[in-house]
Amino acid sequence: MKTIIQAVKGTRDFYPEAMAIRTYLYDTARKVSESFGYQEYDAPFLETIELYAAKSGEELVDKQSFVFPDRGGDLITLRPELTPSLTRMVAQRQKQLVYPVRWWSFGPFWRYERPQKGRSREFFQWNIDLFGVDTPESDAELVAIACNYMSEVGLTPLEVQVLVNDRRLVERELAALGLAADLRPAVLRWIDRRSKLAPQDWVAYGQEIGLSDEQLEHLKGLLSNEELWRKSDDLVRFFATLEILGVREYVKYDPNIVRGLDYYTGIVFEAVDTEGDVRRSVLGGGRYNNLLADVGGDPLPGVGFAMGDMVITLLLEKYNHLPADLNKSPAPILVTVFDESTILASIKLAADLRQAGLKVNCYPEVAKLGKQMKFADRTGIQIVIVMGPDEQKNDQVTIKNLKTGEQTTLPRKEAARALREMLEKPPSP
Repeated sequence: MKTIIQAVKGTRDFYPEAMAIRTYLYDTARKVSESFGYQEYDAPFLETIELYAAKSGEELVDKQSFVFPDRGGDLITLRPELTPSLTRMVAQRQKQLVYPVRWWSFGPFWRYERPQKGRSREFFQWNIDLFGVDTPESDAELVAIACNYMSEVGLTPLEVQVLVNDRRLVERELAALGLAADLRPAVLRWIDRRSKLAPQDWVAYGQEIGLSDEQLEHLKGLLSNEELWRKSDDLVRFFATLEILGVREYVKYDPNIVRGLDYYTGIVFEAVDTEGDVRRSVLGGGRYNNLLADVGGDPLPGVGFAMGDMVITLLLEKYNHLPADLNKSPAPILVTVFDESTILASIKLAADLRQAGLKVNCYPEVAKLGKQMKFADRTGIQIVIVMGPDEQKNDQVTIKNLKTGEQTTLPRKEAARALREMLEKPPSP
């Protein structure tokens, strides 16, 4: 028996049904991004590892990146995220760009992780960022974009919530507890790990980084205070803006949200499944005001988020929000082949209809009409055209609408107009 060569571990084959979902996610990202005035861009799939070493954090650089030397001996990585590449691009043209910069992208990324549900080594991700403004209102705009996306794909506030915090507020509270400045980055990472560890393991991790039992108790109290945001003028302005933008019901304050990457400097946020069945975050992001300087540019404020394709797909499947007709044929019309004597006429008809601006599928061989009709039904084709010897003799075509069952025979020269009208006609309620 022959052995079929398998795909590389942690990658996915995108058969048409999976590709249709990916395209749907991309098209929705485009629609929502452009509705807020964001422009599409992209960056190289390969970057130097030093770009990420600048600010992404040890775990991403040392454990999760695919790193290899090129022929010149330089260490190259498949991009594990996009924010450092984006900041490098902005830094390179910092003096020429018109601010505020609003950009978005959707593309592939790679991380050397253990493949599991909702996580693979190769994934696709929507990234959207705003540069040049440092206000709570601009932070709220990014969160509103995320909420608009959730609404666009059918997810309700009862199904998904965006959890928000401000690292500056947390830093002030940590300082008030007497925690030394050099310990605070480790404490932020400890807080970020809370939802990922068993309670006893999380406490042990806190003791390991140097927290006393008294400090641990104070921090537990801090992390359960859902009204803490009222101590932050920025968060008060942030939530007021979300009210105006009409998405406040999607957003909730959570003092445990700090985000694990080192470059975040202000408001941070994550979207989660409210029922907790889909355990990984749907999306995450926040403010990063120092990253541009870390890659060689002048200081410039930025805020953005990223959403991977896998977790949002799991959530849409769970709540039955994926459109039923995603995998239908891109051509809604099928020209059938009646018999050997009409095959060239069928091919010519299909070509003429395409020239008229229609998307047309022509059956590629002679087959029983029942088989061709079944093919049309299974691939979501809406209209079937039959041109048998009688129709060919009279320069006519027979058109059947598979959705309504209506069938009509008309002159061939009128086919394009009739088909266009049928496709534009709204479906019956």
